[in-house]
Amino acid sequence: MTKKIVFTGGGSAGHVSVNTAIIPEFIKNDWDITYIGSEKGIEKTIIEKEFPNIRYETVSVGKLRRYVSIENLKDPFRVIKGIFDARRILKKTRPDFIFSKGGFVSVPVVLAARMLKIPIFIHESDYTPGLANKIAMPFASKIFTTFEESNAHLPKEKALYIGAVLRDGIFAGNGEKGKRFCGFTSKKPVLLIMGGSLGAVRINHLITKNLEELLRHYQIIHICGKGNVEESLKQPGYAPFEYVHEELFDLLAAADVVVSRAGSNSIFEFLGLQKPMLLIPLSANASRGDQILNAASFEKQGFCKVIQEENLSFEQFESTLDHLLKESSTYRAKMEQKRPFKTGPEMYQLLLDLMKK
Repeated sequence: MTKKIVFTGGGSAGHVSVNTAIIPEFIKNDWDITYIGSEKGIEKTIIEKEFPNIRYETVSVGKLRRYVSIENLKDPFRVIKGIFDARRILKKTRPDFIFSKGGFVSVPVVLAARMLKIPIFIHESDYTPGLANKIAMPFASKIFTTFEESNAHLPKEKALYIGAVLRDGIFAGNGEKGKRFCGFTSKKPVLLIMGGSLGAVRINHLITKNLEELLRHYQIIHICGKGNVEESLKQPGYAPFEYVHEELFDLLAAADVVVSRAGSNSIFEFLGLQKPMLLIPLSANASRGDQILNAASFEKQGFCKVIQEENLSFEQFESTLDHLLKESSTYRAKMEQKRPFKTGPEMYQLLLDLMKK
């Protein structure tokens, strides 16, 4: 009898990366796989590029905004339609269980799965659960957490701390290959700047405005988000990209210091690779504050330095980078003591064990 699984999650690259870490194991073990996402979300782009042979189905999506908008009046109807879309797909595919990474696209899928009595496993990346996962949690069999502190916010009988789930390929990066890809030498340290899949306007502006000064000390890989590459600034020592797929692991291996937002999946990958990091979390005005908590947890453990976006100045940015580079061995020693993550194969085995129970 064919074993079947449905994955869901989307809205940002972070809501897809855990799924992309696990999916290869289900492919290796001959599972029938369906991914349910939105028609226009980044999850569709990522899944269809990385796994062109698995089935991708779409559902109607409501955004579950936390702010006042006329669209809020339409969203409940979109979610209701999404539930019917998901129910139709699930009745057709009849999966053994659902694995949900969260994001607003996952809500109708989880609600439909509950109606059909399909077991649901949820993964929560952040320190505190997001809105979509809060809605879904009452219907879950298990809720996997990335931060041990997160369990205090969840039902005790459902919460299971496992750490992050990292893609296997993250450890296979080749730093020399990454430098060649960017046309870099070995004469200056490499600074990797990531603003998330959608970019980060404030960080991007800080880099481009002070590029000449930064290039005196660093070679810079700048992943700046769709539509944000300024062609006129391309020059030796500066390699800007909208988004990186296959080469990302090599670029990470090449980096001496990483500057990033504080999305959970990304910062745990930096931790796994023992990369000193400067985290600039999304402000509470632009988010629910989850990245601020993620960054604070890492700083407390000695893995990074943090600058709040509203306090960001070039002087502080530059001095913090200098500190991280000079003290890089200290930061790496702290990170070496931790292994708060599971690989794709480990996560696959855990899910099978839980299903047997």
